[in-house]
This record gives sequence, structure tokens and C-alpha cells, in this order.
Amino acid sequence: MLLEIILTVMVILFVTSCYVIWNLSIKQEMLESWIGNFINTIEKVNNDLKRADYKGSFEADDEVGTIFKEIKIIISQLDQFKGEEQ
Repeated sequence: MLLEIILTVMVILFVTSCYVIWNLSIKQEMLESWIGNFINTIEKVNNDLKRADYKGSFEADDEVGTIFKEIKIIISQLDQFKGEEQ
């Protein structure tokens, strides 16, 4: 009788731990996908910003240049999240 109770408890613990592992695995895959999309978005914004100012005219203008420099600072801060420094 005691052996059957222990076996039942062990089976319940095993099934519960399998569910927990499966659930955490799904969440990790979703997070990895989100991070990949975030990195791609940062790279796209950075490339678009470089392409928009390929002549340097935005950066040279006083009013627009200040905002442009702030945008570049924000993008460089976001680049730090993906593990690359410029």
C-alpha cells in the first residue's frame, strides 16, 4: 500500500515537472523570437537613418542636427542591448 502511494506521488511529480519544463521551453522560444525581431528592427532603423543622411546634411543643420544627433544616441543605446558597440 505504501509503495503504491509513493509511486502515485512520483508519477504526479513527474507529470507536473514535464509540464513545467514544456511551458518554460515555449516561453523561452517566444522570448528568443521577440529578441530576434527587436534586433532586426534596431538594425533596420539604423540602416534607414544612415541612408536618409548619406550626405550628412541633416547632421550639419543646427535645428535638425540636434534632433538627428539625439536619435543617433538613442540608436547607439539600443545597439548596446543587442551586444554590439560602435
